[in-house]
Parts: sequence; C-alpha cells; structure tokens
Amino acid sequence: MINLTRLWTATEQPADHLRYGRGHGSPTSARKRRPIVVWNITRTCNLRCVHCYSDSMARQYPGELDWEQMQAVVDDLARYEVPALLLSGGEPMIHRHFTDLVQLASSRGLKLTISTNGTLITPERAAMLKQAGVAYVGISLDGIGEIVDQFRGKHGAFDAAVRGFRRCREVGQKTGLRLTLTRHNVENIARILDFIEEEEIQRVCFYHLVPAGRGSELQVLRPEESRGAIDTLIARVEDWHRQGLDREVLTVTQPADGAYLMTRMQRESHPNLEQAGELLGWNGGGANSSGRGIANIDTQGNVHPDQFWQDVVLGNVKRTPFSTIWEEGHEPSAGMLREIRAVGQLSPMERQLRMDGPCGACRWFNICGGGFRTRAAFANGHKWGSDPGCYLSEEERFGKELEKPLGAADRLESASGAASRL
Repeated sequence: MINLTRLWTATEQPADHLRYGRGHGSPTSARKRRPIVVWNITRTCNLRCVHCYSDSMARQYPGELDWEQMQAVVDDLARYEVPALLLSGGEPMIHRHFTDLVQLASSRGLKLTISTNGTLITPERAAMLKQAGVAYVGISLDGIGEIVDQFRGKHGAFDAAVRGFRRCREVGQKTGLRLTLTRHNVENIARILDFIEEEEIQRVCFYHLVPAGRGSELQVLRPEESRGAIDTLIARVEDWHRQGLDREVLTVTQPADGAYLMTRMQRESHPNLEQAGELLGWNGGGANSSGRGIANIDTQGNVHPDQFWQDVVLGNVKRTPFSTIWEEGHEPSAGMLREIRAVGQLSPMERQLRMDGPCGACRWFNICGGGFRTRAAFANGHKWGSDPGCYLSEEERFGKELEKPLGAADRLESASGAASRL
C-alpha cells in the first residue's frame, strides 16, 4: 500500500508506524510485522460486481463459519495482537451476525475496518459502527452514476452507496472510498476525486486490478493509463495539501507506484525525495506484503497469503488457530510460505538474484520488492517471475546507461548501486 499523501507531502498519516516504521508502536522491521487480516466472513452479496475476486452473488454458500467458530477466531486474533482486522465479503453486512461480530471484535481491542458496497448502511447501522469504534468504513465505488450500476450489476447501486457515505458522515464515522482501477473507469478518476471532495470523504484507496475471480475477465491498465492515473492522484494530493486538506490517498496491490513516485521526484528535484526513499525502503514493497504483512481468512476458514492468492492454503481456522497457522503452517502449500519468508530474511540485493524478467535487473527492487507477488505468480506460474502490472519504462527501471538485461553477477552490482544512491 502506497500512501501518496505521506510520501509526496511529508504529512504524517494514520498507520505510518505499520507502513513506514515511523511513530509509536512501530515494529523493528517490516518483515517482523504481524499481518493485517482480511476476513471474508461471507460470500453472499446483494450485488454482482464484474471485478469481484470472490465471484459472489445473492445466494447462500455452504460451509461458512458458525458463530462459535467466529468467536474463536476473534479471540485468537486479539491474543495474537494483529494490527488490524478488515471484515469483507461478499457483502459483510448481509451476515446475520455482522453486528455481533463488530461489537465483539471492538470489545477485544481489535482495530476494525469494514469493506462494504455501502448499499446496506442504514442510519441505525452507521450509528452502531461509530459507537463500536470502527476505525473506518471503506465503501466501494468504481465510477460515478450509471457506470457504477453497470459495474455492480444493479440499478440504483450508486445512489444507495452515496446514501451510505452520507449516513456515516452524519454520525461522524470515518469513511473511505475504495476503487479498482480498470480500463472501464480510468478516464473518470478526476470526477471520482471531485466526488470525494464534494462528499467530504477522508480517505481513498485505488486498487490496481488483480486478475482473480470475475476480475480475471477484465483488462489491466495499459502503462500510459497507469502513469496517467498516478499523475492525476499526485496533482490532487498537491492541490488538497495547498488547501490544508491532507486526505489519505493510497494505492494498493502495486508497489511499482512507489518506484514511479521516486522517478518523478528525481526528475523534479522534489524536496521529499530522500525521506520518501527511506520510507519505501523500510516498507520493502511486495517483499513484505503477501504472506507477511497481509493475510486472508476466507469464508470457509481457509488461510491464504492474501485475499487473491486462493490456491495457496496454509491451514483452516476451524481446525487450527490462525496464530498457529501463521507461525507454523499446516498444509502442504505452507511450504511455499516458509520459502517466501526464508528468502525474506535475505537482503534486497540477494532476493533480487532469484527474480526472473525485468524485476531481476530493476534499480528500484529494494523499494518495490518485485511488485505484487500474487499477480506475478498468476502470470508466470511461479512466484519469482516479474509483475506484469509494472508500468515503468525501461529507462526508469534500468537507468539511461543500461541497454540490455543484466546477468546475475551484474544484477547484484546494479542493485547495490541503486540502494546506495537512495
């Protein structure tokens, strides 16, 4: 997750301690963080979004955790002291124990986030979330007006989501907008940012598409579209900062955004260049993300490295506590997690030697970590390929002096030089 507001303006932001190792409660290193847990509590949903990674719809799915099992998960996560718990779906507010779960998790001291389509937020439910101390409610939109209804597969979905934003604002509940960037909505980013401003939304997360579930049928952005999107976000961050409005503007599932930010800072002699390099270097990008800084519990209780990498199963919370699974791993595919973590103990330069493709020679590897590892695994059939979603030019990746890919020995020297320059 890249916090453009923090990196571009040097303004302190929530979760700096987890993301960049700054502030009270910071772990000693990114690789030693406990994971933020994304918990899909149900697959049932009242909408049918075209990019849904869980392929959810309005039907019942067998095998979901019962209330006793859910209580056990909450107690274990609280004891394990995970830094945050994100309740997702499907549509989590459909679950018959949603209110009970929110109140239980909050009473156990868990920092709670809700990921919802927003259409089911009533005034009473908004008040309950605020009273329970929910950190923020992330409402998904993928455009403005009719385009949202098309994405969501239901007429009136946009208007209902807007009501959800407003009901949260009326009770003082912090909200965030969550959007997946696709070829269908990238041209509407400026209008979406206008909407955020008009509705006084405090936080926005732009997700780069991960081809999972129904989202595998959509096209990822072209490089020029990705670059244009980030440039648009940076321009709005600057504008808001000048007005004294330091909204959180974040991008997710693409660590290359940090590398692109650095190339712009270099070209423009940005005053925050050195600090941004330090923060991104501490974070490590994809090297400390899936299977380390993020985890997923799916609707059946299976534990995964993240919410997209569903074919890697580390264990099941119906049989084994999450904390035990995460520390030890119990299924055959847990060997992959152990290997990822073992490599994670190496320096960025040594990790880079294992990479295939452009990531193996990229001068930004120490802050990007090879992009989003799940998308790379999907595209290459193994976990050490390059992320096809990277949109950096060859000049940005390798530097002006590099005309061809480096050999293994040269990669180490190039990576060492890039790290020292930061």
